[in-house]
Amino acid sequence: MVSVLRRSPLVAACAAFLLVVVVCAIAGNLFAPMDPAAQNPMLGVSGPGNGHLLGTDQLGRDVFSQLIAGARAAVFGPLMVALGCGVIGGLTGLAAAYFGGWRDLLANRFADLVFALPALLVAAVVVGIAGGGYWVTAGLLLVLSIPSEIRLCRSAAMVQVRMPYVDAARTLGLPASRAIFRHVLPNIVPTLVATVLLDFVGALIGFASMSFLGLGVPPGSPDWGSLLAAGQPLIAENPWLATAPAILLILTASSATLLGDWVHERLSNHGGRA
Repeated sequence: MVSVLRRSPLVAACAAFLLVVVVCAIAGNLFAPMDPAAQNPMLGVSGPGNGHLLGTDQLGRDVFSQLIAGARAAVFGPLMVALGCGVIGGLTGLAAAYFGGWRDLLANRFADLVFALPALLVAAVVVGIAGGGYWVTAGLLLVLSIPSEIRLCRSAAMVQVRMPYVDAARTLGLPASRAIFRHVLPNIVPTLVATVLLDFVGALIGFASMSFLGLGVPPGSPDWGSLLAAGQPLIAENPWLATAPAILLILTASSATLLGDWVHERLSNHGGRA
């Protein structure tokens, strides 16, 4: 794996950046140069300098430390949404493809219903009615993201269930669970991994959008979306207040997308197994 990454410097850079983001999300407080909540009203908004790498906000808080602390809220929720979509959507898509019938019909109708809804608008309305909240946003984004996972996994699994090895497993009377998990699932892993990373990107943007509107994390909690919203009116005084979280969102989303494409290509070239 290391040698392969060396031959793909862009992918290696994406993987390294995502690793840094994950480390900051897990143990950001250990790496933040200052207390992200420490205020200095006398300093106020200021540019880089005086020990503040990216300056300070209107309350005199260190912007760089807030970005590190905000990685947890920005990344943890989208990661949970992506993993939830991979498990729920993947299993549903597999079952729909393997069994067909009413299971396939029900999965497709659910996907059609959710796809017909304007996702971000529905998320903003529902979260707003519920009074905001991080986990309310996570649950709603999970429901809105599952249909794409179902469709993609079902399409990949449909190709496999028509293969002779699946007919042979059925003829031999193997349990459906064994046929699905031992034979079909390993052959759709490339699609599953790629879609999980894409779901992460979608959830990352969704969380940031909700936080930008003030409907995500609680007030005062650092998050890249809320930092972007708070820094936008002050961009003339300290451009890093808004541009730094925006850059982090773009880099994280782009890195996850490129890494997902690379993993899908590598796993597909490696080949599945029957």
